[in-house]
Amino acid sequence: MIEIRPVNRPLNAVVEVPGSKSISNRALPIAALANGISTLRNMLFSDDSRYFMSCLQKLGFCLEIDEQRKTVLVEGKGGLIPEQNEPVDLFVGNAGTAARFLTAFVSLGKGTYRIDGIQRMRERPIQDLIEALQTLGVSVRSELGTGCPPVLVEANGIKGGNVSIPGTRSSQYLSALLLAAPYAGQDVDIEVAGELLSAPYIEMTIRMMSQFGVGVERTGDASFRVRCGQRYQAREYVIEPDASSASYFVAAPAIAGGRVRVLHLSRESLQGDAQFADLLQQMGCRVRWGADFIEVERSLDHPLRGIDVDLNEMSDTTMTLAVVAPFAATPTTIRNIGHIRIKETDRIHAVVTELRKLGVQVEEWEDGMRIHPAEQIVPAEIDTYDDHRMAMAFALVGLRVRGVKIKDPGCVSKTFPTYFQVFEQMCKQTTA
Repeated sequence: MIEIRPVNRPLNAVVEVPGSKSISNRALPIAALANGISTLRNMLFSDDSRYFMSCLQKLGFCLEIDEQRKTVLVEGKGGLIPEQNEPVDLFVGNAGTAARFLTAFVSLGKGTYRIDGIQRMRERPIQDLIEALQTLGVSVRSELGTGCPPVLVEANGIKGGNVSIPGTRSSQYLSALLLAAPYAGQDVDIEVAGELLSAPYIEMTIRMMSQFGVGVERTGDASFRVRCGQRYQAREYVIEPDASSASYFVAAPAIAGGRVRVLHLSRESLQGDAQFADLLQQMGCRVRWGADFIEVERSLDHPLRGIDVDLNEMSDTTMTLAVVAPFAATPTTIRNIGHIRIKETDRIHAVVTELRKLGVQVEEWEDGMRIHPAEQIVPAEIDTYDDHRMAMAFALVGLRVRGVKIKDPGCVSKTFPTYFQVFEQMCKQTTA
């Protein structure tokens, strides 16, 4: 457990955050399927990306990893998954992206693959993806019949064809299908049934596929076609900083006052979460966008306003907005985020529980919450539920409030192992 020390002067900080988890975990399977050697720069080295790299190595792919230089060379095999004589067990920890992307990825091979993780991963649904792959000719099932991992794939390639997939649980199912689809036996036509969650992540997938030489056609508002026979081309690729990780630092001046600039992110980012700064602007912060930075500034004399927001497309920033909200002068309402109950933890209930510990009045419902202004926030020990985002977000409260302690701070290793070191460096950068 660590205690966060409040800052006694306004911030005046410049911060760099690691590479994007979402982009890193898309670049890895794309590079492995490409023709030739790809060089991935500014790679994220965290639990999630390490699990993904380890699984690729276990599948027989050659990765040259230089953690100090944040570089990974991946020798792609042109859509071939190296043949294995025995069943292959792939362990992904609690990396949902790895579990879903690898399920579609190994379906392109020949052999038996089992994808499993920690207990929480065995509670995270994947049945929608399983049924979609079955429709496309893959022998795949939830081994325990729960609709969750372990997933057993008896792979003999993806035949292709038409498939419908619900969009209401996770956008990662659709991304998994899109990433593997160029190597199917025939064109893959995907229809999304219902609302598509986290649509910016689908745009990210499509744009990255294009950057590696594969096109996705939109055949309707929620339908996609991937022509078979297309091939990813190896290239040098620089991974953007993680916009979800950046959200904690751009939110810091909203709570503590002053100014924080996060380098190497801009309006042109592939990541929808880069737009989180716009929410802070709605709340009364000043936001500057540069060609290579985002900067947020607030004077503590200038009150924050609460907002009412549908956060479906930026749901990973729910915790960040939730910890800023008690410092606003009016309530903040966060809507349409029911799907985050099946993330690393039930994030709605976890956020509500921990805010109440701090003395904040919060209303909870199935797909959202309303957070009221807090006249006084009381010290508390924050449970983090083995969820990196809970630890990172609630640390921000300690910038203004004494006695905020974060339990199990090491859980940030999932996506940002050096978070608390970078956080401390930010806190030292204040106005004179």
